[in-house]
Amino acid sequence: MKIHFSNQGNLRNFRRFITALDFRSPEKLEIFTHSKWITVHPANLVLTAALALQAGKDNSEIIGEMPRSGAYLDRMGLYHFVKTPSPFLYNKKEEAGRFVPITIIKAADDQSRFIADMVPLLHLSEENAKIVKYIIGELVRNVLEHANALNGAIVAAQYYKKTNRVSIGICDTGMGIKNSMQRYWHPKTDIEALHLALTPGITGTTRKEGGTAENAGAGLFFIKSIAKITRNYFSIYSGSAEYTLLKHKKRLKGVPHLYADPARDPCSEMTDAPFFQGTLVAVDISLNETIEFNGLLRNIGEIYNKAIRERKRAKYRMPKFI
Repeated sequence: MKIHFSNQGNLRNFRRFITALDFRSPEKLEIFTHSKWITVHPANLVLTAALALQAGKDNSEIIGEMPRSGAYLDRMGLYHFVKTPSPFLYNKKEEAGRFVPITIIKAADDQSRFIADMVPLLHLSEENAKIVKYIIGELVRNVLEHANALNGAIVAAQYYKKTNRVSIGICDTGMGIKNSMQRYWHPKTDIEALHLALTPGITGTTRKEGGTAENAGAGLFFIKSIAKITRNYFSIYSGSAEYTLLKHKKRLKGVPHLYADPARDPCSEMTDAPFFQGTLVAVDISLNETIEFNGLLRNIGEIYNKAIRERKRAKYRMPKFI
């Protein structure tokens, strides 16, 4: 397998990163970089770490001379996943409020720690931060419960003070979205499976539209909606399909519509991407608390509170055995 980190590694150029992936020879991983400068989104990092876990640390390495900007790879923890020793010596900055390095989540306790580490990155009011935490937590929980990923969920996040934006990547090497949807929805293609996963109320755990109290099938729709409201990018990649939400035009007046059908949003899609047996989710979120942003989170909050109440009721209804 081969991965290349370019000098344009943001979500706007996510397709370029994906098309350069080479999944042949899965028993080893080689990581190449731009010779002078690299820009890396957390999603690029978590995918690389996931593949390194599959190949094994002794079979994963970074090839060639690393540019100075490659110190970011070291600080985000990528060198822990490869046999190549880090060439960088520097004073490490405090993580809190800046970034969450590549983290493996295999259990509920791991998830709780990751969410706690995310809090300082969410420069939001307490109520809004609670809602964003809930959505991110749902995405990670879905991996743990439904992806059948032996290596769990691999996550990373970065806060950018200049633009007041947080970037998040979540990856697993589990069964992939098409397989997870197969039992109840029978998608014929990977892109159809992505559309189903992005549609609110559809989940791989039931044929019932609207999902269940434990899984409403709306986590991906919520995070995509927040990206849309804040004019940012959102991407999801699984199997041979990739979907990227594009920014709506600035001259658009009023609040942009949130469509249940992801194909109605301004987007780009790939149906012939290098086949990835797993799922990668990437998002950028601006943290400016505009009227539109607050309104969306308030609506999501109502759904969140309802879901929590339903889960509590379900817990109390569980039979107790003596």
